[in-house]
Amino acid sequence: MTRLSPHHTPHPGGPRRAGDPRLTVLYSFPHPVGSPGIGWTAWNQVTELVAAGHRVHLVATSLDRPVPGLASLTTTLAVAGVRVPHRAVGRQRAFVHHDRVAARSVARLAEELDVVHAWPAACLRTLGAAHAAGLPAVREVPNTHTAHAFAVVAAECARLGVALPAGLAHATDPGRLRREEAEYDAATALLVPSEHVRETFLERGVAPGRLLRHQYGYRPAPGSPDGTPGPRPGRPFTALFLGRGEPRKGLHHALAAWASSRASEHGRFLIHGDLGLVPQYRAAIADLLGARGVEARPFTPNVPAALAEANVLLLPTIEEGSALVTYEAQAAGVVPLVSTAAGALLDDGVHGLLHDPGDVATLTAQLDLLAGDDALRRRLGAAAAAHAPALTWQAAGARLVAAYDSAIAATGGATRGTAGGTAGGTAGGVPDGGTHAAVA
Repeated sequence: MTRLSPHHTPHPGGPRRAGDPRLTVLYSFPHPVGSPGIGWTAWNQVTELVAAGHRVHLVATSLDRPVPGLASLTTTLAVAGVRVPHRAVGRQRAFVHHDRVAARSVARLAEELDVVHAWPAACLRTLGAAHAAGLPAVREVPNTHTAHAFAVVAAECARLGVALPAGLAHATDPGRLRREEAEYDAATALLVPSEHVRETFLERGVAPGRLLRHQYGYRPAPGSPDGTPGPRPGRPFTALFLGRGEPRKGLHHALAAWASSRASEHGRFLIHGDLGLVPQYRAAIADLLGARGVEARPFTPNVPAALAEANVLLLPTIEEGSALVTYEAQAAGVVPLVSTAAGALLDDGVHGLLHDPGDVATLTAQLDLLAGDDALRRRLGAAAAAHAPALTWQAAGARLVAAYDSAIAATGGATRGTAGGTAGGTAGGVPDGGTHAAVA
């Protein structure tokens, strides 16, 4: 079902609108926009595009949060405004249907579109339709290259003696890898949210110019304080882990570092996560969960409340796109102690401290350092909080538009000035003009 905005009037796209800073975007997302996880990311991207004055035609399975001001909304898994779960029709059938609907929307709106933005799993036909219409099409890359993700997760699971349940997102799946590599090839350019993600594509031979850097963000609560941390009298040094209880998030490395650190002598390590997600993993880390100061708590959707209890965030992930919690932690003045694979937007030693994936010794030393140096911890926390304006979804939206402009320029379109500038940096290089096969 497609609903047009009552204010929508078709605009011809391409060079005929040279000088107009507003873009017309078809945004295809094969999940509910506004749902937890990537649905929240998609909602923020679309919301900020609309807020900056761009025209967005949204194609999504359904809408969990309203987005006022859309040029049009097409829902592919909703009946009379009620969401239909993917499982009701079969997950793969739902993706195929969504892709067909989005591809038809590209063909129908081609004369007024400037760029197509598609997400994984349901975009081959959509990308092909954009290519056939001569439109640039960018594909979101919310994680590292899938071959890299499968390889590092499989190696870590083998080291731990843990088998992932079938169907878990990062369990090796050759069919999924073939599909995602076809999507990479079919896009004009790939939107990579961190330098770590970019490097995994370069390692597999993707041309640097096809990798456009953007970022994710956090949304300040209305009337929220500036996040600068103040003294916390009477509260022990507190570390926090927020994430899924699976090997790729590196909770076992965080627990090992905590158990070896002096911070554990008087401090707390709070863990919020679904530790029942991978039963063998829970069993493998059972002894570490019993270490001094460790408190395993249920998963919480209230991230600000969890951060309010913490001095530092631990995320020694082995594979990630760009973890949203690292943006929220900095805005709250909580010091990130995270691996380079976390995709955090920070300067090492300024806004937080980085370590290589699996380097428990360095993470232990960082815990010892911050647990014993209140002045350093406050200085890093204050710098992280001051960095917050560059971490917002508004800043991410400006950077996304800069990436769109690079893709448009690469396909011969006129690069337009972005509404609101390009806060937080500029997009990566311009694609190098390779041809991309249309997919029927």
